[in-house]
Amino acid sequence: MSGPNGEPNMSIDDGIINDEDDFEDEEYTAINSMLDQINSYLDDLEEKNDALNGKLHDLLESNRQARLEFRAQLLGAQTQEETSAANEDSPSSSNNEAQNKDGDGQQDGGELVDLS
Repeated sequence: MSGPNGEPNMSIDDGIINDEDDFEDEEYTAINSMLDQINSYLDDLEEKNDALNGKLHDLLESNRQARLEFRAQLLGAQTQEETSAANEDSPSSSNNEAQNKDGDGQQDGGELVDLS
C-alpha cells in the first residue's frame, strides 16, 4: 500500500505523530526560528513589491503626462499647419492683401470690392 503522499511501501500510520511529547523543545525552537526567518523574508519581499508597485505607478503617471503633452504639441502643430495651408490655398486672400497694399478697391467700412 502507498503512503499518504504516494510513497511506495509506506503505511498510512507511518510518519504521523500521535504524541506531542515526541517533539523536544529544541525542535520547536528550530521550527519557530525557521518560521521567523521565513516571515522576515516574506516581509522583505512585500516591502520590495510595494516599492516596485509605487515606482511603476509613478512611471505610468509620468508616461501619461508625457503622452498628453506630446498629443497637445502634435495637435497644436497640426492646427498651425492647417491654418497656414488654408491661408496659402485661398487665392482671394492673396488678392485682397494686394489690393489693400495698393489702396484700391476699398469702400466705406473697409470692405474690399473686386474691381475686375
